Amino acid sequence: MRSEYAHGARNAVRACLNVGANDRVAVIKDKGRLAIAEAIEEEARAAGAEVRSWQMEDLIPRPAREFPRRLAEEILAFEPSVSYFIGEGLEGELAFRQPMLELLRGRLRCRHGHMIGIDHQLMLEGMAGDYEEIYSVTRRVWEVARQASKIEVATRLGTELTATFSPSRRWVPCDGRYWEQGQWGNLPEGETFTAPLSVDGVLVGEELGDHFAPKYGLLPEPISIRVRDSRVVSVELSSRPELVREVEAYFGQHPNSNRVGEFAIGTNTGLRKIVGNFLQDEKFPGVHVAFGDPYGSATGADWSCPSHVDVLASQADVWVDGRKVMEAGRFQL
Repeated sequence: MRSEYAHGARNAVRACLNVGANDRVAVIKDKGRLAIAEAIEEEARAAGAEVRSWQMEDLIPRPAREFPRRLAEEILAFEPSVSYFIGEGLEGELAFRQPMLELLRGRLRCRHGHMIGIDHQLMLEGMAGDYEEIYSVTRRVWEVARQASKIEVATRLGTELTATFSPSRRWVPCDGRYWEQGQWGNLPEGETFTAPLSVDGVLVGEELGDHFAPKYGLLPEPISIRVRDSRVVSVELSSRPELVREVEAYFGQHPNSNRVGEFAIGTNTGLRKIVGNFLQDEKFPGVHVAFGDPYGSATGADWSCPSHVDVLASQADVWVDGRKVMEAGRFQL
């Protein structure tokens, strides 16, 4: 194993998914993340598990716009109890990842580590964190958030949002501990999220998720998205009109692509800065809001969407039912 990834791989295998000798571990990876995948595979074998892996480029051209039947059949035959996706998220590849997750989480009930966009820096930072602390902080924030009827968010960049919540929709604690079958999370971990009832105001984001993250990283200028009754009504970024058009096209691809589907609070207190990789940055203490699919199987939302893009507002002030729980990205619990 490359020693620089040893700590992160150990967390991914032992702390997060509790892999042991009775497990069969399926790893789906791409060629750009082979060293990271191999470190995780080696750690899983050291834990006593049987491991099998598949490289995407051996099975389908990238970007992968479907989930190959051959891959599904081979995974079903292997009958894994644990799975990892370790790769880049290219534009259009939700068409690969969504059926993959339905197979791994839904049909096979795997404990799943979803490491989309993982890279060298994230393995040394977010994945090498103190996962006992991440678990503890996430649980405390989840206990507060899940009782909320209204959350207000403000940032120095201009975010001013009010979100309301329904008790019929569940808050999900992404605490980094997925030890029961069917549980999963985006690693590195540390957030709690739900599908809000309504969101209104202005969201000023420093970074976008999905394929925008690897393409643009940290935006040179924050993007301003005005939301009314959970729908995008305008997108503004004066210095990058081409990016505005791209974001507007994303929001226009499906009737629910411009609808707020997720409201989340980052809880990884070990992170010191945002780095331009959304997989880690969404866990930075702050707020992110996603437009598109609300992860209905987890949150209880009764609608769906083939797209999902997050927008990050870090260094946030957050009030839960009038109680200030975060100031400039620092929890006040």
